[in-house]
Amino acid sequence: MTRSRRPRILVVNDDGIHGIGLLPLIAVLSGLGEVTAVVPERERSADSHCLTLRRPLRVTLLRPGLYMADGSPADCARIGALEIVKRPDLAVSGVNNGFNLGSDVIYSGTVAGATEATLLGIPALSVSRGQGRTQDFRPASELAGKIAAQILRRGLPQGVCLNLNVPPLSGRRLRGVRITALGRRIYGKKVTARRDPYGAPYYWLAGRYISGFPDKGTDVTAVRDGFASLTPLHVDNTHRPTLKLLKRWDL
Repeated sequence: MTRSRRPRILVVNDDGIHGIGLLPLIAVLSGLGEVTAVVPERERSADSHCLTLRRPLRVTLLRPGLYMADGSPADCARIGALEIVKRPDLAVSGVNNGFNLGSDVIYSGTVAGATEATLLGIPALSVSRGQGRTQDFRPASELAGKIAAQILRRGLPQGVCLNLNVPPLSGRRLRGVRITALGRRIYGKKVTARRDPYGAPYYWLAGRYISGFPDKGTDVTAVRDGFASLTPLHVDNTHRPTLKLLKRWDL
């Protein structure tokens, strides 16, 4: 990044064009650089890291700096970074309406947006806010802006993105930021089976009960205690200790 221009910042999300956390995030990041948002036309929560490969993607310019795509969050990050913004200095995904803690990151479209940017060599941050009584996403956006400024200044290691989770608290009540590891989430395992008017079965996989183990040093525990959690994620999923184990197998 040269000093003669403002940083180019790409914003994506998985809550779509009507996501409540989109505009507050754009407003804050606009103080740091030139912001372009490329977001899905509808909510794409739990889309994980899927890419659209079997049909063309349609992208609509809604107003200067704001695009809507009929694809996934990872699609938005990829087309935004390679075609619309063309090598942004930073990608920020969010602000998601709901936490992405622990194993949520496997399913999360919000995290996938940041991860796709990371795979393209772009420093990236995913941002989520817990669901609460109020719909004020400004405190979470402002904290995201502070972290984004640090990333622009310091950079990130290759293959690493950051995952920020902010409790649904006012700025005064937020106790600070903890640097954390991923925690352990507990999901409901009930599958709801029903039948349509023609007698054919269909199923709901979404469970209502989600909780977590209060392990020390994890994102789950941090937000429970009133702190925002900041977790470094790596795109290399290799479990290296098991490499030695597998080499002893009779293959």
